[in-house]
Amino acid sequence: MSIEILMPALSPTMEEGTLAKWLVAPGDQVRSGDLLAEIETDKATMEVEAVDEGVVAELLVEAGTDGVKVNAIIAVLAEDGEDPAALIGKSEKPAATEDIASAPPVAASEAKPAAVDAALASPPPVAAQTEFSGRGTRIKASPLARRIAKIEGVTLEGLKGSGPHGRIIKQDVLAAVAEGRNKTGSASAVQTAPQSLIQPQILDDRIYAPDSYELVALDGMRRTVAKRLTESFMQVPHFPLNTDVKLDRLLDARRVINAAAPDGVKISVNDMLIKASALALMAEPDCNSSYTDNGIAFHKSAYISVAVAVDGGLITPVIRHAEAKGLAEIATEMKDLAERARSRSLKPEEFMGGTFSISNLGMFGIKSFGSIINPPEGMILSVGAGERRPVIGPDDELIAATMMSLTLTCDHRVIGGAEGARWLAAFKRFVETPESMLL
Repeated sequence: MSIEILMPALSPTMEEGTLAKWLVAPGDQVRSGDLLAEIETDKATMEVEAVDEGVVAELLVEAGTDGVKVNAIIAVLAEDGEDPAALIGKSEKPAATEDIASAPPVAASEAKPAAVDAALASPPPVAAQTEFSGRGTRIKASPLARRIAKIEGVTLEGLKGSGPHGRIIKQDVLAAVAEGRNKTGSASAVQTAPQSLIQPQILDDRIYAPDSYELVALDGMRRTVAKRLTESFMQVPHFPLNTDVKLDRLLDARRVINAAAPDGVKISVNDMLIKASALALMAEPDCNSSYTDNGIAFHKSAYISVAVAVDGGLITPVIRHAEAKGLAEIATEMKDLAERARSRSLKPEEFMGGTFSISNLGMFGIKSFGSIINPPEGMILSVGAGERRPVIGPDDELIAATMMSLTLTCDHRVIGGAEGARWLAAFKRFVETPESMLL
C-alpha cells in the first residue's frame, strides 16, 4: 500500500507554507529519519524528516510552491514490493497547486468579473469543499472551482471535469459560465457586496503605469505579518500610554557590569530593559495577561518577546522566565536568538508564546513611536532613543540628563489605564534605580 507524505504543521498556528526545496527525487530510497524537504513558514525554514520507509514514487508539489495547505499530500512513497511507476497519478495534487498550474496565463490588464476576482482573492472555507450529487456520490472538484461555481450560480452536478481523474477545475466552471450551462438561477451574495470590500488590493494601471514600478511577490512572512497586524489593529481595542525615563544611572551601571563581565559577554541597554520589563510584570501581575473568549489568562512567568528586524518583515524571539535570569544569561540568549532569527532558523517554540513585547527603534534615532499589539499578548512597549535633554533637577535647577521616551500600547479588554500606568511606574523605577533589579 502506498504511503502519502503530507504537508506538516510546523507550528500550532501554521495553516500553509512554502515547499522551498526537495531533498529527494523520484526513485530515491527513503529511510526513517532521512530529510525529505525544506519547508518555509512565515517565521523560519525547517527540514522535514521521513517517518516511514519506501521509494519515492512521485513528488506532487514542485519546489518553490507557495501556499501549500497543511495536511495536503505532497509526495507518495512506494512500500517494499510495490512498483513506484504504478503509483504515479494515483494521488491528487493539492488543489491550490493544481489550479495554479493548470490555469492559462492571464494578462495583467485582462478584465475578469469582480465576483471571480473575489474568489481568487480569498480561500474557500474548508467546510464548503465537499459536495454530493443527487445520487449521493461525491463530486470531485477543486476548492477554487467550487467557490467560483457558488458565486456564478453554477451547479457542479453533471459538469464534466478536465482535471486529473475527472476532477472539476476552474476552467470547467468558467466554460460553463461562458456557455450558460448548469445555471442554478441563484448566485452568491458576494456579487452584491460593496466593490470596495471584495476587490483585491492591486495598483490601477490607469494611475500607475506597469513599467513605472517593479512588483516583488509577497513571501510567507510578509503576507502573514500583514494579515495578523491588520487583524490586531482592527480587532483589539488598544490605547497608548506615554512617559519618559532617565537613563543616566542605568548607563553607569551597564559600564560597571560590562567591565566585570566574562569574556565574550556584553550587556546592552536592551538586555537591561528586558530584565526591567520582566520584573515590572511580576510587580504588576494584572498586566501579565491575555484576553480569551473563555476568560482572562494571567501568566505566572514573564515571557518577553523582542522584535527583531529580518529581511521581509520581523520576528519576535522569546526570552522565557526572564524575571529569573541574570543579565549575562539574557544577553547571551538574546544574541543567539537574534542571529538565528535573521537566518530564519528559529524553532517555533522560540518565537511563540510570549506574554509581553518590546520593540526598540532607539538605535535608528527614533525619538518615540507606537507599536501594534502582538496578540494574544496584552501589552507592547515601544522604546525610543536615549538623548541628552535639559530637565529640571531636584533643586529646581536646569541640568542635562539622558532621557528616553516610551509608549506602552495596551489591550483595553484586559488592561485599564490605571493598571498600565502602574506598570510603567514599576518599569521606570527599575530603569532609574537599576540596583533595585538585584533585590
